[in-house]
Amino acid sequence: MYSNPFEMLIQVLGNLYLFIVLLRMVLQLTRADFYNPISQAVVKATNPFVIPLRKVIPAIGRLDTSSLVLALVVQFLTLLLINIVLGISEPPMKYIVTSGVGVLYHLLDLYFWAMLISVIISWVAPGASHPGALLIGQITAPLYQACQRVIPPLGGLDLSPIFIFLAISFLKQALAFYGLG
Repeated sequence: MYSNPFEMLIQVLGNLYLFIVLLRMVLQLTRADFYNPISQAVVKATNPFVIPLRKVIPAIGRLDTSSLVLALVVQFLTLLLINIVLGISEPPMKYIVTSGVGVLYHLLDLYFWAMLISVIISWVAPGASHPGALLIGQITAPLYQACQRVIPPLGGLDLSPIFIFLAISFLKQALAFYGLG
């Protein structure tokens, strides 16, 4: 657990903003509905930092590289602030590597939760028109489609979520080696 309340506060706030920044990147990558109220909230929360970065860092295809750079900076600053609070000194290269791995870990976490919510929505309210349900569907659709190309649905049973959860869990476990799990 946390030995210092400031460590917990920095971790929670840093991870929350990192989640919002990664969500923005995923929304653009999947071409989710920009006019969805949740998308608009994410854009408004990240615009103060993303817009200036876009003037310097161009997008690569559908990948919003300015959001990716912002995510790396947020993760880096979170790690740096926690280590300052705890009085730990690390080499700069360790912060850079750990930041990259941390962003990837949190991106997998975002997809894990999106998949879980998607599965629950498919059981409880299939075809729901709530903005959150629509956004989750748009985010997870590319994963489902990629997996269904390899493992097509069997009758009415779609096994793709199981394999996606396994892949995400495997990758997260591999990244946990770096102390992020």
